[in-house]
Amino acid sequence: MLKKYFLVTAFLWNTGYSVCAQTPDSAVFYKTQRINTKFIYAPTILIIIGIAINGNGAEGIKKEIAEERNEYLPKFATHIDNYLQYTPIAIAYGLDALGHKSKTDIKNRTVILLKAEVLMTGVVFGLKKITHQQRPDNSSYNSFPSGHTAQAFAAATFLSEEYKHTFKWMPFAAYGAASTVGLLRMANNKHYLSDVLVGAGLGILSTKFAYITHQYKWIKKQKPLPPL
Repeated sequence: MLKKYFLVTAFLWNTGYSVCAQTPDSAVFYKTQRINTKFIYAPTILIIIGIAINGNGAEGIKKEIAEERNEYLPKFATHIDNYLQYTPIAIAYGLDALGHKSKTDIKNRTVILLKAEVLMTGVVFGLKKITHQQRPDNSSYNSFPSGHTAQAFAAATFLSEEYKHTFKWMPFAAYGAASTVGLLRMANNKHYLSDVLVGAGLGILSTKFAYITHQYKWIKKQKPLPPL
């Protein structure tokens, strides 16, 4: 299984370099972008805090919050989070279809998204298997980190990167929707706060990494992209 995952990852990374290489013009130009390394701060902090509060002691922060949920929302259940996690991706392609041009052309944008999804999925499910943490509802041992939250934040980062330069409010909307997914996972008693925080951090980092490692190719030279 891991061998197949690494093969798929390698294929996507290579595709990112060659997806637009087939052009009628022999002169191929690289579309570069300035990288602001500050993007790593917020998701790293989320992951560190999530790991720090992931203790299984009865008096731990994550257990205390779960107990509060059981006291005030014992019967809460919804399936909205199953769909909301993918909403930013649908919005990104929907806006483009409506004529609001995204930062990246559709070929490169799609490859970036696929790379982010492969990376995020591999890391999240690898950690789930390694950590073997029980869910708060005792339904299974794949609680840490939250896959739904990681997906939501990976998608939110994708939407934000493509449209934050056109719509200044887009990051707030995108990450607001992703945060809602994390809160709903806790309200559904499927995840602890630590699961959600680490999932959020991994989702952001996966998409950001997919962007900064992607090499754009155009038929003609264009202006550099805005910094990440």
